[in-house]
Amino acid sequence: MKIFSKKKSEFDNFNLLDLKPVRMFEFEEDQGAKVTLLIPKFRDKILGKYLQPLIKKKYFKVKLDEYGSFVWKQIDGRITVNEIVERLRLKFGAEAEPAVDRVAKFIQHLYRGDCVKFNT
Repeated sequence: MKIFSKKKSEFDNFNLLDLKPVRMFEFEEDQGAKVTLLIPKFRDKILGKYLQPLIKKKYFKVKLDEYGSFVWKQIDGRITVNEIVERLRLKFGAEAEPAVDRVAKFIQHLYRGDCVKFNT
């Protein structure tokens, strides 16, 4: 298993559609099936250990729309980005188009925000 760094040159050597994203954070789901990401305020273990108990809200909450929520729930480290695109098309049909661009940009954004890593 290879985990990718954030260096653009290394990331560009791979086809994003063939990679298998893995979620790095927990999430909540509301009744409407929309997802809220729970991103820890302190990712450093030492700072988190001492400062986390002192604050009331331990997470930044990022609410996703219906497309982002669907994609986030598909990310499991076993299926490729291309398979996620196909599942998005099956669920939402023509209104999800351009599905490849939409999912690719969303996954890249999640990667740059340390919300996902990739398995090959």
